[in-house]
Amino acid sequence: MGYRSLADCVADLRRHGHLLEIECEIDARLEAALIQRRVFEAHGPAILFKNVTGCAFPMLGNLFGTMERTRFLFRDTLQAVRHLVDLKIRPPAALRNPWRYRDVPFAALHLLPRRVRTGPILAHQTTLDRLPQLVSWPNDGGAFITLPQVYTEDPDRPGLAKANLGMYRVQISGNRYEPNSEVGLHYQIHRGIGVHHAAAIRRGESLRVNVFVGGPPAMTVAAVMPLPEGLPELSFAGALGGHRVRMVTPDGGLPMPAEADFVLCGSIDPAMQKPEGPFGDHLGYYSLTHDFPVMRVDRVYHREGAIWPFTSVGRPPQEDTSFGELIHELTGPLVPTVLPGVHAVHAVDAAGVHPLLLAIGSERYVPYAVSRRPQELLTQANAILGQGQMSLAKYLLIIAKGDAPDLDIHDIGGFLRHVLERVDFAEDLHFQTRTTIDTLDYSGHGLNQGSKVVIAAAGPRRRELPTELASGFRLPDGFHTPRAAFPGALVIQGPGYSQDSQDIRRFCQEIEHQHPLRSFPLIVIVDDAEFSARSLRNFLWVTFTRSNPAADIDGIGAFTHQKHWGCAGPLVIDARIKPHHAPPLEDDPRIVARVEALAVRGGPLHGILG
Repeated sequence: MGYRSLADCVADLRRHGHLLEIECEIDARLEAALIQRRVFEAHGPAILFKNVTGCAFPMLGNLFGTMERTRFLFRDTLQAVRHLVDLKIRPPAALRNPWRYRDVPFAALHLLPRRVRTGPILAHQTTLDRLPQLVSWPNDGGAFITLPQVYTEDPDRPGLAKANLGMYRVQISGNRYEPNSEVGLHYQIHRGIGVHHAAAIRRGESLRVNVFVGGPPAMTVAAVMPLPEGLPELSFAGALGGHRVRMVTPDGGLPMPAEADFVLCGSIDPAMQKPEGPFGDHLGYYSLTHDFPVMRVDRVYHREGAIWPFTSVGRPPQEDTSFGELIHELTGPLVPTVLPGVHAVHAVDAAGVHPLLLAIGSERYVPYAVSRRPQELLTQANAILGQGQMSLAKYLLIIAKGDAPDLDIHDIGGFLRHVLERVDFAEDLHFQTRTTIDTLDYSGHGLNQGSKVVIAAAGPRRRELPTELASGFRLPDGFHTPRAAFPGALVIQGPGYSQDSQDIRRFCQEIEHQHPLRSFPLIVIVDDAEFSARSLRNFLWVTFTRSNPAADIDGIGAFTHQKHWGCAGPLVIDARIKPHHAPPLEDDPRIVARVEALAVRGGPLHGILG
C-alpha cells in the first residue's frame, strides 16, 4: 500500500508501462527541462534520464505529468484521504454510514510521523556540485532544485508538531553563492517558512533548514498542499503515502525522512541575503534577480541508488498543473467550511494561478428585493482575499450560485460569459490599490506590490453578448486588428506602450459615443491581437498576467464618485507589455533542434513527440 521510496515508485511505473527510460546522454542544462516540457505537452509518460552529462545520479521528470498518472500513484490511498476530508466537513457521517468510512481508521494511523534511529538517507554524503545542475531556461541565473521539500521548525516551539514543509525555490549554483557552501532560498510572502524565519530573526539566531529531494511521491505533494492550520504536512504525507513517515535525526540536527533520496542540511543566517535568480517561472516569464535568504549548507546526504526528481515550469499549463488539480480534488470540499457562503473557488491555471481567481457564492441578503445587486458576494470576496495565498489574487470574479445553479466553475469560458452578461461596470468594480500581489508577478509597481479588483455579478442578464464585429467603422489612430476573442470580449492591437502616453484614455474618449465597439462589454488592448484571440488560453494569459488593475483598467464613460470608480460603457484593460514587466520565456533554438532530433525514427522520443 503506497510507496516507501522513489525507487519503489519508479519500479511500479516501469511494470505498468508509465515510464520512458532514456539511455543516451542528456544534459541537465536546458536539454532535460525542454524534453520534460515537450513530453508533458504530449501527455507522455514519466521520464528517467539514466545518463546525465557530468553527473552520477539519474534524473526523473514528468512524474506528475498527467492527472491519470497522479491518481495512479496514489490509487491505494486517495479515497481514504477524501474520506478524511469528508469527515472533517461532516463528522456525523461516519455514524450514519460506518462501512463507507471503514478505511479512515487505517489512514489515521499513518498521520503520526515515526522517529527512527537510522535510515537509507544516511548511507552517503556528497557535495552540491555533484548534484544534477538543472537549468530550465536560457537566462536562468544558475542551477535550481525545482521539487524541493524545505523543512523548518518553529524556533519558539521546536518539534515535528509545529514544523513546516513547503516547496520553495532553491538555487544551488551561480550568482554570488560560495560554491559547495551556499544556496539561495526563495520563498514568497504568505508562506509558512516566513513565520519561522521571522521568529529566528527576533531571537537573533540562525534558522536551521533541511531541504529534502525525492523520497515517496506523497512527500512532494504534501509540500505543495495548502493545509489547514493544525494538520502538519508530514501527517498528510503519511495519510497520502499509506505509511507513517519515518524521520531520522543525525547528530542533533533537524529530522529528515529516512527514505529521502537527498537532503541538504544547513541554516539561514538572519542577517544575510544575496541576489537570487533570474528563474523562468510558472507565469510564463522570468522572475528577476532580487535579494533572498542564503542557506549555509553543512552536509549533503544521499541514499544508495538515489534518483533526482525534477520539473520545469513556464507558461501554463505545465506539470505543476496536476498539483493544482489534485489540491482542488482534495481540499475543494473544505471551502464552504473555511469561507461560509462560498460554494467554490478556482485559481485559473492558464492565467498563472494567482492573477485570476473565480468564485461562486451565495446571495441571500434582502431575498425579497426585486432587482438584486451583489451584496453578500462582496462580503465573501473580502473573506476570500483574506485567506492565505488567495489573498495574492489580482482579479477576483465572483457570481451568485442562484443565478446559474449548474454552472461549473472550471468552465472558464462559460463563467466569463455569465459575468459579462450580468455585470454593471458602473457599480460592480471594487478596487484595492497599493496592496500585495504575488512575488512572481511583475505587472505591479514593485516587488510584491500591485492592486486588486473584485468584479461581482448578480441578478438577471443585462445584455446579449455579441460574437461578431460590425463592419465599416474606424478605430482611433494607432489601434487596429480588432478580433472577437469569445462572446462579449474583444481584443484590439494597440500602439507600442509609452510610459507617458495617454493612448488608452484617448481610445476610450474617441469611441465613447455611438461606436459599434460599445456592444462589447469587455475590450482588451494587446500587442498581438491575432495571438490573443486565437484561443481562450492565450486570452487569459495575456490579459491577466500583463495588467495591474488600478493602473491598467479604464473604460468608456469612466467616472469617479465618492472615490468609487466605474464606467458607463465597456471596460477597457491595457494588457500590453510594459517596460517594467519581466521578459517572457523563450527556448534556445539550438536546444530545440537537439531535442527534436531525439524524436526522429529510432530516437528515444520517437512516437511520443509529434
